Amino acid sequence: MNPVERPRIGVAGVGALGFHHARILASLDDVEMCGIFDIRPERAAEVGDKLGVRIHDSLDGLLDGCDALVVAVPTSSHEEVSAAALGRGAPVLVEKPLAPDLEAADRILAEADAAGAFVQTGHVERFNQAVLAAEPFLDRPMFVESHRMAPFTPRSTDVAVVLDLMIHDVDLVMSLVGTPLRELAASGVPVLTPNVDIASARLGFEGGAVANLTASRVSLERMRKLRLFQRSGYVSLNLADGTGEFLRLKSELSTLQAQAAEGVGATDLAQIVERVPLHGDGVEPLRRELENFRDAVRGLAPPAVSGADGRAALSVALSIQERIESHVADTRPA
Repeated sequence: MNPVERPRIGVAGVGALGFHHARILASLDDVEMCGIFDIRPERAAEVGDKLGVRIHDSLDGLLDGCDALVVAVPTSSHEEVSAAALGRGAPVLVEKPLAPDLEAADRILAEADAAGAFVQTGHVERFNQAVLAAEPFLDRPMFVESHRMAPFTPRSTDVAVVLDLMIHDVDLVMSLVGTPLRELAASGVPVLTPNVDIASARLGFEGGAVANLTASRVSLERMRKLRLFQRSGYVSLNLADGTGEFLRLKSELSTLQAQAAEGVGATDLAQIVERVPLHGDGVEPLRRELENFRDAVRGLAPPAVSGADGRAALSVALSIQERIESHVADTRPA
């Protein structure tokens, strides 16, 4: 693809998330929001009127006037819609998960290669303010713990919680640890739906790092927390509000043994630990993601989360789901 100075970007699918893609695109500098398409004409009309953006009667009609496309349709339609755009040489930002299975993901990526266009995957937590603020302090985390809990809602209950929620943390942890996955174990239970509603996974990476991930959509409270432990300290992030803190030994105390030798004898953690607050600049993560997509279309920067990254996260998530389903099948009474 040839870089475009002021790209025309449209949105296919304007449900709960697609609406926000369209809202932000309409406000971005150096972007022409070329319109929306949804297979539900009434929904398209509602969003078009609310945002003041053009409504297209067909996907082809939308693509006729676009240089790039945000794909926010249901996962089962990601391949069809992405292929339509890529076939015209238009880059796509595809919401997570990239596809319902690896075969479909591979076909999307092959279509992109053939067209000379790129695929960006919508793993928006990479742009979370807390994650960005923590980056300067990260140094080979060796133990990671994530909790992503949400109250029950009928949305996305057609897929297991692993592809609905946990895949966010799969991608995030893989990007932060930065070494290949070596092993995994997982368990989960269907509670309110035929699919798994609460899941736990343990990932082991080359180099010794370990991550424990928990995701639930039958929780009484919302929680999106990530904790990373490394030799230089402990990073605690609240992904829900984009804040966190980095805890490390105070610089004047190189080791606890040195502190004891000096006769301090402190039992209060505050006396030996420095707490560094982490917070972002208030920019919405989805806005940062779309700015990155815009800049990639303009040829100014690569997509922060490539199609290959999306495939890798999908592969691990599907492996987790397969192990859970096997475990559930093996433990059900005859």
